[in-house]
Amino acid sequence: MADAALRDRLNTLVTSMFATGMLDENFHQLKSMEEDGTAAPGYVADIINLFISNTKRILNDIAALLNQPVVDFDMVDVLVRQLKGCSYSVGAKKVNHSCMQFRRFYEARSKERCLMALNLAWNEFSDVRSKFETMMQLEEQIAAYGPKW
Repeated sequence: MADAALRDRLNTLVTSMFATGMLDENFHQLKSMEEDGTAAPGYVADIINLFISNTKRILNDIAALLNQPVVDFDMVDVLVRQLKGCSYSVGAKKVNHSCMQFRRFYEARSKERCLMALNLAWNEFSDVRSKFETMMQLEEQIAAYGPKW
């Protein structure tokens, strides 16, 4: 019974993440690899954890660049491309879209607008990270009940 309730909560969470545009098809593909056995159990959690740690590092690196008196916009470009790749790998659609905002602003060499885009990226990342962490906690609780027969 508790197992079914946890599965319902997990399904509702993932459904809402798709419905709000937080996730895209890349997440579904990632998840299906684990479900069909082409990826090892825990693969999705590992990829999500990499996404979280890499994204935090990249966002902090971008912030450090933007806080310099003279901004290296070429390096901002490199980091935003890395951020886009990280978010694409897990299907974090809103984080990925925030990278497009960044691109317009660093191409225009606008430090102020890049800081606004950084704030948006942090907010989108924080939202998806929170949901991913909840998702992984639910999956751990479900796994504690043993395999689904």
